[in-house]
Amino acid sequence: MSLVPTLASRNLFHDRLRFVATLIGIVFSVVLVMIQMGLFLGFGRMVTTMIDHASADLWVLPKGAKCFEDPSLLDAKLRDKVTSVDGVASVVPLVIGFSDWRLESGETTPVFVVGADLRDGSLRPWNVVEGDVRALSQNGAVIVDRSYYDRLGVSKIGSTAEIRGRHVKVVALTDGIRSFTTTPYVFVDLKYARTYTGTFPDRASDLLVRLKPDADRDTVLKAVRALVGEHEVLTTDEFRSRSRSFWLFGTGAGAALFAGALLGVIVGTVIVAQTLYSSTKDHLSEFATLRAMGSSNGYIYRVIIYQALLNAIIGFVIATAIGTVVVEMTAKSALPIVITPWLIAALFVLTVVMCVASAIGAIVRVVRIDPATVFMR
Repeated sequence: MSLVPTLASRNLFHDRLRFVATLIGIVFSVVLVMIQMGLFLGFGRMVTTMIDHASADLWVLPKGAKCFEDPSLLDAKLRDKVTSVDGVASVVPLVIGFSDWRLESGETTPVFVVGADLRDGSLRPWNVVEGDVRALSQNGAVIVDRSYYDRLGVSKIGSTAEIRGRHVKVVALTDGIRSFTTTPYVFVDLKYARTYTGTFPDRASDLLVRLKPDADRDTVLKAVRALVGEHEVLTTDEFRSRSRSFWLFGTGAGAALFAGALLGVIVGTVIVAQTLYSSTKDHLSEFATLRAMGSSNGYIYRVIIYQALLNAIIGFVIATAIGTVVVEMTAKSALPIVITPWLIAALFVLTVVMCVASAIGAIVRVVRIDPATVFMR
């Protein structure tokens, strides 16, 4: 058994050009799958970033609302009904919507307005790096993310612009609150959000419900659903799951990412299989000699599989290093790539399976060798 690694490594490194070609195939495949899945995870996080940072136990939504950015509205009077339910601590209306941001230069760009209730704190800006969130209560105050400086014509706190013809001033800046739709989020005080979005006073986008510490969530959930009629009531996890499913699968974005990952696996498997088969074919006489010496098929299988495992480990290490660099490069981009420990583990297993599966063709070729051929030379 001790000769298995030696034979495998010598076969592998004997033709260095072929070995490099094999590694390129493996690295290409793993990096492609890693990036595609990293984009999938990053996209999945970005589409629920507002839901993740909202302090709410339940969400009352307009019927059929598919995601946080859904433009549908509900009757704000529902707030009083929901507040009367036993176990409910507070109900805060949320007003959101698309609007136009006019720069000082006269250019306009679309923005997504988020009305924040500073008194209740159900949804308020986070990662504030400059300025004071409390200043948002001032008339015309807004908070934007500094990653949208150029897009919004903002250079510092105090920069001015217009939203729907209303003068606004930047009072604070955040870092990392980016929209997956590339439309900048603009936080405003809840009492001004309707003006900036053109929402009627008796309408709201959603209702954020917080429960009392001793309340039973399922009991309150049933009670609220009975009160709101055709509107929907979801837990935070349910709303997060619905939003993610809509953007990833309802729009086709998730299918495209999975297709790219599958392509990477297929390309990598074909390249590795072809290389292992060619390498084995070039060493048929050596394998025939081993069989003539009495080596079992199992022993030869182990040599080939060990060779595949060496390819997998070396290729995976290189691919992981490249993936780490890519993650750092995209950390501040509009769609950062997210690589988690479980993704790394899954990719390692995938790499091993891909390489071992590729070795099957070589194994089939070897078992057909007639040991007598070594004496005919």
